[in-house]
Amino acid sequence: MIIRSAFGLRLDFSEGLNRLRTGARWRWLPVALTFYLLPDFLLASQPTGPASILPSPAVSAFTPNSVSAPPGYILSANDQVAVEVFGEDDLRTNGRLNPEGNLSVPLLGSIHLAGLTLTQAASKLTELYGRDYLVNPKVNVMLLGYAKRRFSMLGQVNRPGSYEMPESSPGGIDLLEAIAMAGGYTRIAAPERVTVRRHTAAGGDQIFKVNAKRFTKGSGGGFHVEPGDTITVGESIF
Repeated sequence: MIIRSAFGLRLDFSEGLNRLRTGARWRWLPVALTFYLLPDFLLASQPTGPASILPSPAVSAFTPNSVSAPPGYILSANDQVAVEVFGEDDLRTNGRLNPEGNLSVPLLGSIHLAGLTLTQAASKLTELYGRDYLVNPKVNVMLLGYAKRRFSMLGQVNRPGSYEMPESSPGGIDLLEAIAMAGGYTRIAAPERVTVRRHTAAGGDQIFKVNAKRFTKGSGGGFHVEPGDTITVGESIF
């Protein structure tokens, strides 16, 4: 009886433990299923419509970058300028003066600006706009880029050819600077025998005989090379 009861108690204890384990497994099953299905649930809960687009930053209005023109600079053909009329964005324009020195301007048409300073060009456009279109217009003319101004170097220099005037000196440069741009003198150059050919407004040519050797020694002033000049460095006789 005692033995049977003991075995019976042990049997009942083992059976209870098994039931407890089985019950625990069933109780944890919903939790496990939840963690197993959670990623799919989260993905399914994402919106299926088109992705939201972040607002792009506003694009600032275009403002042309002007160059620093020398005081009293005179406009010429192929110079690039910008014209702004205060309070009238529709009249804003920029472009290059054509070979005749004219610029196409809104409402006014083709206007001749070559031969004028920036201030004079602004005054001219102000007068034309105020005559027929606007009341007390305020016009500003800015230089955006110089026309390609070139000079030629020939003769006894190391790199003969055509060169552009530096943007900092569109009206011309010193003769020695021009020679330096062409690589300097050759071994057989004659700096005292430099010839400069220049086209005149009348359509002819003007010839200058220049002794650049004295400029090197500092015994005289320099010679100013202008756009369109052709400089020829002579050859030494000896």
